[in-house]
Amino acid sequence: MRILIYGINYAPELTGIGKYTGEMAEWLSDRGHDVRIVTAPPYYPEWKVGAGYAGWRYHKERISDVTVWRCPLWVPAKPTGLKRLLHLASFTASSLPVILRQAAWHPDIVMVIEPPFSCAPQAWLTAKLCGAKAWLHIQDFEVDAAFELEILRQTALKRWINAVERWWLRRFDQISTISPRMMERLDKKGVTRERQVFLPNWVNTNEIYPLDHASAFRKDIGIPQHGVVALYSGNMGQKQGLDIVIKAARCLENDKNIWFVLCGQGAAYRHLRAMAGGLGNIIWLPLQPVERLNELLNLADIHLLPQRANAADLVMPSKLTGMLASGRPVLATAHKGTQVAEILKEAGVVVPPGDSEKFAVALKGLAQDPMTRNKMGKAARRYAVEFFERNVVLSQFEKELLSKGP
Repeated sequence: MRILIYGINYAPELTGIGKYTGEMAEWLSDRGHDVRIVTAPPYYPEWKVGAGYAGWRYHKERISDVTVWRCPLWVPAKPTGLKRLLHLASFTASSLPVILRQAAWHPDIVMVIEPPFSCAPQAWLTAKLCGAKAWLHIQDFEVDAAFELEILRQTALKRWINAVERWWLRRFDQISTISPRMMERLDKKGVTRERQVFLPNWVNTNEIYPLDHASAFRKDIGIPQHGVVALYSGNMGQKQGLDIVIKAARCLENDKNIWFVLCGQGAAYRHLRAMAGGLGNIIWLPLQPVERLNELLNLADIHLLPQRANAADLVMPSKLTGMLASGRPVLATAHKGTQVAEILKEAGVVVPPGDSEKFAVALKGLAQDPMTRNKMGKAARRYAVEFFERNVVLSQFEKELLSKGP
């Protein structure tokens, strides 16, 4: 099949949507499909265009037998609500001629990745121009999240945007998303089950797995053998709610057995560093190369997965799959009944979002109970292998593509 994928994030971004879109495209290419990508230069989660790329020009390259078209975009150093909209609009506008030109290639499937939803209309138009199937894949319900997280606030604007979103959702041949709760949200938006496809994020369990020895990171960053590591790795943005981790670290700063390691970058990074001023129990690391990801995840005795309450079931944290595959328990903030809470029934502990005291108490309890950590870690690994193994997930996705294509 000829598959055209359209989205703002792509490899070599190491986290989030870009990571998964890159892996999907390369997997499909390895299976013999002809894959093209229309995207932007890498910039996430640092909010800075990557080395070797430029945000102001068009560029074509070849990555792992996938043809990649890079389109200009504006990347704000400090993204706010309005700046984010302008950022997305810059890519939506610059990529329009490139995506429309791909109609002459006659793809069988045109898949657009949300966010940004603003690219959906031109993906649909490209599909119609060449008779391809129009496919929308939703990683985040960005429209809902923008209002729930108060990035956007106007009630009248919300009604108008929601109406526009529902109108466009009715026009796509297939709409996929990454969790059962997010599929239920599609039900509420009027998307029939016949047009829905479940496509969870995945993990290569042969590359991410429990080590039978201590992670090299422990020695590299000077954590003593007896120390219990609470690790957060990934984007440091607004929806992650990482303030709770800093508050918990302050609550536990006199506990010399617990070490916090925060690895990553993002829009909230400077705020978090300022908030953590004076704390000696936090170690900050930059994003690590993919070659060291398994070592990094195995540094954790406990993985930390904070998220804001009003982001629950609007997004599904992409980092969760790697946490589970590493065979470590997860301490998350989520309400009962959410997708994260369901997944972590046996593989971790869940506390209410925003409650830093309960978060700290739960963390200390896990730190003092290695037998429970071991039991939860084994359950986490089993869950990852059974439900999130990359080849299983993408093989099922390929079957859906072949059944929906011309």
